[in-house]
Amino acid sequence: MNDSWRLAVGTLTALRWKHPTAVDREVAGRAMLLAPFAVLPLGLLVGLVCWGGRELELAPLAVALVAVGALALGSRALHLDGLSDVADGLTASYDRERSLAVMKGGTAGPAGAAALVVVLGIQAASLSAVLSAPRGPVVAGVLVCCSRAILALCCARGVPAARSDGLAVTYAGTVGRVMSVLTWLVVAVVCVDVIDWAGEPWWRGLVVAGAGLLVGAALTYRCVRRFGGVTGDVFGAAIEVTLAAMLLAAS
Repeated sequence: MNDSWRLAVGTLTALRWKHPTAVDREVAGRAMLLAPFAVLPLGLLVGLVCWGGRELELAPLAVALVAVGALALGSRALHLDGLSDVADGLTASYDRERSLAVMKGGTAGPAGAAALVVVLGIQAASLSAVLSAPRGPVVAGVLVCCSRAILALCCARGVPAARSDGLAVTYAGTVGRVMSVLTWLVVAVVCVDVIDWAGEPWWRGLVVAGAGLLVGAALTYRCVRRFGGVTGDVFGAAIEVTLAAMLLAAS
């Protein structure tokens, strides 16, 4: 379990952490299930930025942009890089090998740049609306953590890796389907509780969880159809679009 914690924190955050002593598919699967807990420091960071900006009566959109930027720094911007690469890969060609080559190139094209603007814009605009609520900063921090639960779906059994090498080979198919379902049931309960606690109708929590799951699953499905499986870039892209969908629904 210690190795799984170390792998999850080291992969999903910029925090300095001990390296796992061993990494195998069992360790990787547990790390993906621990992802929402591993990013608790990032959720706390976003919540504190939102709370501090609101207490100082700063412009909500500016505060939201700072929070989104802090979150990107806290994850070394790896998820944003994945979002850009996936957008470029999906629009580059209908040829699988060509798309994978474009994604591996690492250079952001027009589609990648547009995807970053749109997704980050949705995150910031939605977050600015969320933080204006009395308990909005807490809601924002919780949703940051919950969005990482999409990795339990991306790495569910039956979802293959697109390449024979790379990050996804270790992680793809390592999470049992039952655990994937249970993870999102827990996310739904957490969203219902935090939205209800924030003074909004409880059913909006279901909408928030459902929006994140639907968008994240749709992107994963599309990537599997186009690329033949998932990659590390797909993991990052799924996290970013899931967070955007959840924040938008919460707004």
